[in-house]
Amino acid sequence: MRKNKAFKTVAFAALIIMLTAAPAVIAKADSIRTEEGVAGIARSLDNLPDDFETVERVLTELYNANIRSPLYNTGVSKASNYVNVRKEPSTESEITGKLYRGCAAEILEWLDGGWVRIKSGKVEGYIASDYLAIGEEAEAMARKYATIYAKVTGTQTLRVRKEPSTESTTLELIPEGEKYIVIEELEDWVKILITTDENNRDLTGYVHKDYVTIEIIFKKAISIEEEQEAIRRQREAEAAEAERKRMQEEAERAEAARRKAEEEARKAAEQGKAQEQKSESESKPSSEKSGSLSALRKEIVAYALKFVGYPYQWGGESLTKGADCSGFVWKIYHDFGYSLPRVSYEQAASAGKKVSLDDRQPGDLLFYGDSRGNVNHVAMYIGNDQIVHAANSRQGIIISKYNYRKVLKIRRVVN
Repeated sequence: MRKNKAFKTVAFAALIIMLTAAPAVIAKADSIRTEEGVAGIARSLDNLPDDFETVERVLTELYNANIRSPLYNTGVSKASNYVNVRKEPSTESEITGKLYRGCAAEILEWLDGGWVRIKSGKVEGYIASDYLAIGEEAEAMARKYATIYAKVTGTQTLRVRKEPSTESTTLELIPEGEKYIVIEELEDWVKILITTDENNRDLTGYVHKDYVTIEIIFKKAISIEEEQEAIRRQREAEAAEAERKRMQEEAERAEAARRKAEEEARKAAEQGKAQEQKSESESKPSSEKSGSLSALRKEIVAYALKFVGYPYQWGGESLTKGADCSGFVWKIYHDFGYSLPRVSYEQAASAGKKVSLDDRQPGDLLFYGDSRGNVNHVAMYIGNDQIVHAANSRQGIIISKYNYRKVLKIRRVVN
């Protein structure tokens, strides 16, 4: 295996360089304390581990090589929720965006009067410097709020090992280009999060650094337009879920009325009081919609995609408040009138019919598991070699490559 010593324990080290090299904190200005937001739509972020064993060595190498991290001029928002980004350095100026707690910003200029000009994402403007952490304080926040990924590069398929050794058992085969959250960084290996299984256990493994690139991702400021769009999407998702619930309840009432009419007709026929009747109000359940099956599958996929970004919740069945992997697909199909088993291994055994990987179609359920063939995760295929799934406790509902893990089984619910 080739050595890639420049890799990039720099990932963590760069954070320290950038944050300790920033200017000294400007004196606090009491006159702008009202800039801190007290409410918002930001989701909480999980803590990341504090593994910095190689930092001192890498820092020494970088400084001796006269290398300055491009991230050194970065600060992190320490507002309790968010701080307003203004068009001009004044509390009377127009608000152009919000920098939520833990979000990173490039420091462009420090000004007198307790202001700093920053750029973050699509937002550029001024914030009260009271709410921008730098130096050691920012370093601590960086550990907490940055999400660190390992992206597979240089090989079409990479082995995930049980232990950090090429002699260790292979747990998974993962594809080039896919990214996984880093749990721990070692000398030559990184420990990654693969998924959260049916028993609420995080499945992890080790990949060699020669075949991954580390990416440090911070949350960025959100513009007013982006916030409005996020609110619109949230309302749309909630409205879609509510409408599907209403339609399903309506279909269930119609089905109950049909069955009642049939039962009354049967009793009347048995008693000789009337001829056999048939209900004129017969209504098919919502799962038997008119139109092609292909159109129905597309409708189901489009509905599932509305909930990307919502949280993972073990045992959950809410598309907006939280669901686990099987709860997510169970609820999607439930809202279209289909009855599925609740847990992934039972879904893999009896939901719909078995199909081959080469025959996969949008709406099909893809199942993943351990090396012994035991199913522990389920996702919905959405086409273009992608799936949507409640991936894990860190990322929630996301889109991934269908082969982000080895596929064990595929079942088709809409036949």
